[in-house]
Amino acid sequence: MIVDMIRADVLKAPQRHIVFAVNMEGFNDVGFAGQVSSRFWQELASTGPKKLGEVMTHEAGDHTFHAVVCYSLGKGGWQQTPELVTSALNVMDVAKESIAVVLMGAGMVGQMSGADVYANLGALARSNKRIVVYTL
Repeated sequence: MIVDMIRADVLKAPQRHIVFAVNMEGFNDVGFAGQVSSRFWQELASTGPKKLGEVMTHEAGDHTFHAVVCYSLGKGGWQQTPELVTSALNVMDVAKESIAVVLMGAGMVGQMSGADVYANLGALARSNKRIVVYTL
């Protein structure tokens, strides 16, 4: 469930867990994933192919980053994102604390490749976690 939406820098979020989208091809060197890979998790920039629905987790400083593999760089690559995101969030082993989630599909890559931001928001709302959405 979404408990708040904030337009702010998620890297300064009080929430310990930060969730964001990455692609299945493993090229994560732009957008928010690029920021994370350049500052906190260098291996994320080029992970190699991953399965849709997979979640990669990395602890860095005060935050735990959760990269959800939920889209493809190919045509129609965001079609399964809502279902994948809800499923990934629902199985995450995170206590009852709120989770910061970067609004998926709202960045340059998402907009250029046809992401449905509203469907992705719906996916966050349907999850069983307390979600604070951060917009770009």
